[in-house]
Amino acid sequence: MPEVLPSLLAADFTRLGDHIAQVESAGARILHVDIMDGHFVPNLSMGTPVLAAVRKITRRTLDVHLMVANPDTIAPLFLAAGADCVSVH
Repeated sequence: MPEVLPSLLAADFTRLGDHIAQVESAGARILHVDIMDGHFVPNLSMGTPVLAAVRKITRRTLDVHLMVANPDTIAPLFLAAGADCVSVH
């Protein structure tokens, strides 16, 4: 059965905890986290401090999608910050 992974990038970052609680209560088992470095792709998103903060407020699976120039260097940092799985674009 297909599963929708809500993206934290779509949340209002001033209410990130509230938005995570909303999608959890709606049944989301996995949260998608887009990481963009401003080099590999022009947008800049969040880093390891935000992921570590999210890990403190949820036990849901954190699916991290790296769109970064140096994924071999950056992936271990996100795993250490609490990512459950990392995919590289």
